Amino acid sequence: MAVGLLCLSAPAQAQTVTAGSDSARVAAGPTVPDSLRRRERLLGIRVSRPTKAVILAAVLPGAGQVYNRKYWKLPLVYGALGGTIAGELFYLDRYREFRDGYNARRAGLPDPGERSSKFSTDASQQQALNFYRTQRDVFFAYIAGAYALQMLDALVDAHLHDFDVSDDLSLRWQPTTLPTPSGPAAGVAITFTLRPGHSPAVPRRF
Repeated sequence: MAVGLLCLSAPAQAQTVTAGSDSARVAAGPTVPDSLRRRERLLGIRVSRPTKAVILAAVLPGAGQVYNRKYWKLPLVYGALGGTIAGELFYLDRYREFRDGYNARRAGLPDPGERSSKFSTDASQQQALNFYRTQRDVFFAYIAGAYALQMLDALVDAHLHDFDVSDDLSLRWQPTTLPTPSGPAAGVAITFTLRPGHSPAVPRRF
C-alpha cells in the first residue's frame, strides 16, 4: 500500500511531503514487460506466453484458445472456419461444373452439367461461370481471414492473461493534517491499494 500526501499550507507556500521517514525518494524495482513475465517451453525452446499461443493457433485452429483456457470460444472458431470452408466447397463445385459445361459448348459437345445445361446461351452461361469464380475467390479470402482472426484472438488473450482486473485496485482520499515547520497544515491523503506482491512502477512521491 502506497500513501501519497498532498499538503496545502494555510498562509505559506504549498509544500511537498515524500513517503519515507527521512523524506527520501522511495523507488520501486525495475519494471518488467508483461510479455516477459512468464516464459514457457515449446519443443524445448523458451518462449513467451503470447508467442506460444500464436504458434499453437497457427498449427491447429483453436489450440491457442485451449491454451488460454477460453474453451467457450472453440464453437466460434470452428463455426467461422467451418462456415467459410463449406461456402468455398459449394462455390468451387459450381464453378467446376459451369467451367466444364462452358468448355463443352465451345467444343460443340453436349453440356454434361445438370445446372449449367439449363442455360440456353453461351453468354448467360459465361456470366454464371464468372459469378461462381468470384464467389470461390471471395470465400477463399474469408477462410484466410477467419484463420488469422483466431490467431489474433489467441495472441490478445495471452497478452491479457496476467492483466489485473480484480477489485484489489482502488483509490481512496480523505482530509488529514500534517506537521510542517510553519505549523499544522490541511491536506488530502490519497491511498492507492495495489494487489499484494506488486510494486508501483514509479517512485511514490507527490
